[in-house]
Amino acid sequence: MKFAAPLLPARLIRRYKRFLADVRLEDGTEVVAHCPNPGSMAGLADPGTRIWLEPNDDPRKKLRFGWRLVEHPGGHFTGIDTALPNRLVGAALLAGQVPGLDGHDAVRAEVAYGQKSRVDFLLTGGGGPDTYVEVKSVTLMRRPGLAEFPDTVTTRGARHMDDLAAMVAAGHRAAVLFLVQRTDARRVAIAADIDPAYADAFERARAAGVAAICLSCAITPEGVTLAGPLPLVT
Repeated sequence: MKFAAPLLPARLIRRYKRFLADVRLEDGTEVVAHCPNPGSMAGLADPGTRIWLEPNDDPRKKLRFGWRLVEHPGGHFTGIDTALPNRLVGAALLAGQVPGLDGHDAVRAEVAYGQKSRVDFLLTGGGGPDTYVEVKSVTLMRRPGLAEFPDTVTTRGARHMDDLAAMVAAGHRAAVLFLVQRTDARRVAIAADIDPAYADAFERARAAGVAAICLSCAITPEGVTLAGPLPLVT
């Protein structure tokens, strides 16, 4: 997916109120940018970090810039937009381009299921069982090359694992798809020390037959696309 407008480099001054960031453009101008990530953004929001902004001229938007990328040494990038993974995965599912999740006739988003939840995608048709898919955006890295999820406690995420397990018990298929929005990641792991309850729910789901799929992204200031699979280490 290409960005709607060419991105502009900047330096982060501070992130605050979850959705706002003060930044300094290359010409020295200081502006407020929208931060499309309500999470902890651990390791991604340090003052002075080089970031990339998407400008807009939409009169309906209060802010003229949206924060899209963090740049790391060696030319690597992290995508911080938590809405992008579902758009990216949704398009790939419709095109039958997600390994292990192809062969279905229809892809529906935000379908009610489980314990008052909504599954990210429900795949139906094609002669097989319905497949329930939850997508998780992965941006945390505490050790070189190892991407981890979650980066904070996620009660909702643990509930999703139990919901997926219940779908398998009911005769359907289910999968959790970890989309790693980092170009420096080589492996994926569950951060059990950050959220032991989520780690337990994940293991229960795996034991019940829920598939775990890890995919990487190719990220540049021009756009973000799906790349190859990554191994899950336990």
